[in-house]
Amino acid sequence: QVQLVESGGGLVQAGGSLRLSCAASGRTLSSYNMGWFRQAPGKEREFVAAISWSGASTYYADSVKGRFTISRDNAKNTVYLQMNSLKPDDTAVYYCAAGAGYSARMGREDAMDYWGKGTLVTVSS
Repeated sequence: QVQLVESGGGLVQAGGSLRLSCAASGRTLSSYNMGWFRQAPGKEREFVAAISWSGASTYYADSVKGRFTISRDNAKNTVYLQMNSLKPDDTAVYYCAAGAGYSARMGREDAMDYWGKGTLVTVSS
């Protein structure tokens, strides 16, 4: 079992930055591909970014490409999402997830085995 806890969310003005963290316990994250997803009010959860278990490969949704960066520190059992140039449309609850299978490295939501409870990001205009 893997327990995931997100942190770093909050209120920020448009154009600002936030860094989200996802800390794992229970098992080492180095065996898992990791992803960030988000769910805005009234909308379905969507893929944001994913990173392979080694960190060698990353994938991004078109809506965040060039603004967000996913990274990981396996020694700290933590995954990060650096979010720059934030827009009001980025307002959502952000979830991290872990998946052992190949599809998880591509950010497939149904390939994720474990989920955190989320952290709220609010971007004001």
